[in-house]
Amino acid sequence: MQTIIIKIDSRELKNADLDIRYVLPDVLAEYTGNKVTDNGYDYIDSSGCELGIWLSTDDAIKNYPFVIEYIKNHLVCENDLSLSAEIFISEKESVDLEECQKVYPI
Repeated sequence: MQTIIIKIDSRELKNADLDIRYVLPDVLAEYTGNKVTDNGYDYIDSSGCELGIWLSTDDAIKNYPFVIEYIKNHLVCENDLSLSAEIFISEKESVDLEECQKVYPI
């Protein structure tokens, strides 16, 4: 499996609802027909403001555009993530953010 990470800064959200860490992976799995699935979350910074949502996929390069398409066209917990989220990918499984390539925004 490969990795897609969505990095969200809660300070940039209209509604900083922590349920986003559960809702977003679920809606993406449904939207992609389970091509992208939940692989956990973690706080990326020590302040707890930056949340990373890890997703598993069999092909990160092929499937990350679906994630971008979803966040550009849907609100998640009343938030327009196209304005604040960053998306990273890796061909490796369950890697840290530092090992990933940023693909959105470029």
